[in-house]
Amino acid sequence: MPYRNEFLGSGLWTYRSLLNNPDLSVDFDSLEFGRAKLLIEASADGLLKGKVYDTGWELTLKGSFQYGNPSVLWFQGAGTVNGSPWVYDYLCYIVPFIPNGVGQVQALVGSVTRAIPHPDGRGGTSPAGVVCSFYAVRQPYSTK
Repeated sequence: MPYRNEFLGSGLWTYRSLLNNPDLSVDFDSLEFGRAKLLIEASADGLLKGKVYDTGWELTLKGSFQYGNPSVLWFQGAGTVNGSPWVYDYLCYIVPFIPNGVGQVQALVGSVTRAIPHPDGRGGTSPAGVVCSFYAVRQPYSTK
């Protein structure tokens, strides 16, 4: 099914990020870096805003997009989580519609980078500069 004709990337997405560990013996579940909902609102002037969030936390997004093959989205998420500032940078591409694809759901694929350190929730620090891969799939459109 072709994508809806609206500004690039706008919509609600299911987001998952993974540590970039090349060791195939590592259990897949231990590679999880994050999961969230990703709301993107893009405008005709090439700018985007939104939020990445889950229960108890939220980062406000601002960035831009560029049409192309593939189309590119860049945005930064910033906010305060448990009293500490969090900032993450995202660069991703919209996976093109695949001819003869069956059941294809629109997807974003890219990298996320922790821009500043923040507490890890276990008494330590999550360092700046960590880069992980992420993907997000568009949630179904609601008719409500």
